[in-house]
Amino acid sequence: MSEQLPQVETLFLHERDAGDEFTVVVERDGSRVLHGVLELKEADAGPRPRRFRVKRKGGEEPRQPDQFVDLARSARRIRISEQTGSRARARLLEMLSAYQLDAKQVRTCRYCANDGRYSPVTSDTAVKADRDFICRDCAKRELERELSYKGQFTGTAQERLEELLFEVQDLERITNLLQGNLDPDLTKFDTVSATTDEIDPVPTDSLNLHPALQEHVEGRFDELLPVQSLSARNGLFDGDDQLVVSATATGKTLVGELAGVNRALNGQGKLLFLVPLVALANQKHEDFEERYGDVLDVTIRVGASRINDDGNRFDPNADVIVGTYEGIDHALRTGKDMGEIGTVVIDEVHTLKEPERGHRLDGMISRLKHYTEERGSPAQWVYLSATVGNPEFLAERLGATLIEFEERPVPIERHVTFADQREKVDIENKLVKREFDTKSSKGYRGQTIVFTNSRRRCHEISRKLEYDSAPYHAGLDYKRRKTVERKFGDQELAAVVTTAALAAGVDFPASQVIFDTLAMGIEWLSVQEFEQMLGRAGRPDYHDEGKVYVLVEPDASYHSSMEGTEDETAFKLLKGEMEDVKTVYDTASAAEETLANVVVAGTGAKKLNDRMIGEVPTTHAVGKLLEWEFIDGLSPTPLGRAVAEHFLAPDDAFRILDGIRKDKHPYDIVADMELADEEL
Repeated sequence: MSEQLPQVETLFLHERDAGDEFTVVVERDGSRVLHGVLELKEADAGPRPRRFRVKRKGGEEPRQPDQFVDLARSARRIRISEQTGSRARARLLEMLSAYQLDAKQVRTCRYCANDGRYSPVTSDTAVKADRDFICRDCAKRELERELSYKGQFTGTAQERLEELLFEVQDLERITNLLQGNLDPDLTKFDTVSATTDEIDPVPTDSLNLHPALQEHVEGRFDELLPVQSLSARNGLFDGDDQLVVSATATGKTLVGELAGVNRALNGQGKLLFLVPLVALANQKHEDFEERYGDVLDVTIRVGASRINDDGNRFDPNADVIVGTYEGIDHALRTGKDMGEIGTVVIDEVHTLKEPERGHRLDGMISRLKHYTEERGSPAQWVYLSATVGNPEFLAERLGATLIEFEERPVPIERHVTFADQREKVDIENKLVKREFDTKSSKGYRGQTIVFTNSRRRCHEISRKLEYDSAPYHAGLDYKRRKTVERKFGDQELAAVVTTAALAAGVDFPASQVIFDTLAMGIEWLSVQEFEQMLGRAGRPDYHDEGKVYVLVEPDASYHSSMEGTEDETAFKLLKGEMEDVKTVYDTASAAEETLANVVVAGTGAKKLNDRMIGEVPTTHAVGKLLEWEFIDGLSPTPLGRAVAEHFLAPDDAFRILDGIRKDKHPYDIVADMELADEEL
């Protein structure tokens, strides 16, 4: 034969489907230089080469059988695939031995061998597939093929699945994960460990509180929890302002409660306890009424109405006012007299970073400080948050002492699994049942909070869960919400299905949190919101650990305005850094808060603007308010006062004015505003 033989480092043989045929691969410098097929025959002296064909682009080119023998003799090493059957392997070894050649048996990738590639694998690198073992490259290709059936996975999600694939070395287990398999060894992303800080507790009998509160506290517990002890030792009962940052269920709420109730009982002004949501205000109002109603008058202020949805009439002269941010801000904007305020507790102060509501909280804090200063009795301010990315900066801007406590009372396992929206409810059902069927060492059944992105979806999921559950959102009336809270507390419900209302702190002792989506409304969750919500899983008095399941739909989004997809968002949240709490002002929000400050403080509005957390472009905002005829000098016009008292953004005010001038029906004006919001 005239063609020169290639130089051979490795000659590799692998049994083909036909029992007497073998794939032949010749490698040099790690690259394939020849791919052929060898067929054996049974001669008098034993097995011998019958035919030898070399594969070319156009097909197969026959060669003399002796050429295979020459290749084998020139090879530095000969390897036979471990997947070759015992009979075929014996015939190969007998044939090679006749030419005084040795061969070693090696485990190789079957997919590569069938495609004419030599890919040895070890126990550390082999991936199980169809009762066989393949190399990592082939396993990745097979996984990509499976992913293409499920949707368009982002690189981050695919990388996570590849990491799992190489970790467990079993392709079928990973592909089963795509079908809603809940194998915890596969779904588990990580564990957030429980941490404890060594802090000497403060005994309750050493607090020197008002006798009525002292008796109440000593009747509930003997010593303060660590974060409460830190706060007490750092000026809480001396009237110092504090920013308390601590994980959910560590007891930070009691910090503000003790300070405010004590000052109220001592005649040092009433307590304002402010929260972002009506559901939270209702719960805190009930808590305060139950604990202190015999010694203090307790009232509630939510929204703009004097009648709250639980039937209680707002009493501005009460000793304790529980309210929403907007409820108290409305009182300020309309000039209500709330009497002497001794303590203000701002719960969930990280709301300052929210695009829609942050500027209103920022403005309300400044206006409320102005109110207390005008009465000559500045209040003590206690700000509470579970999650803040920049606590030192925030404490400085608020003028408060930072009390930061990083203990997590129980560990939290975080899990990720993939499913489309139809599959998610089946998975949620399995998880809820599995959790409720277990008990902690403290004797409590596991209960679940399912977070989703709409009220409609809350009801849909709750209907489909087999164990008793209930939807819970701001659209339910007060009595129904209280019934759900009671039944969950009595362990009569396996799950509640909710929107953002529970994320901000309604007290449900859940052991498990499930994210049905990673959106709230038409926005992706922030890292701060995600951490706040998953922090609801696991309570030290009830559970040994918390569990979090993130159900991810590949390539999904919930509104055309959303950037990225759910699988991409999932790993950003799981790996993300906590966002800083900052209030950012655009023209509209700057104008809205400046107008409210003018309504409350007149010519002092600039002072109120200057001490807000975010930087308000006051000159520009005043110019816009003059242009829009919302103010005259630094006094509100009747139009401006109406806009401020109804919390209208400038664009909404213009739409209403335009509708009125065109004699539109009020329903049509509201519809126009809703459509405009949808287009944002």
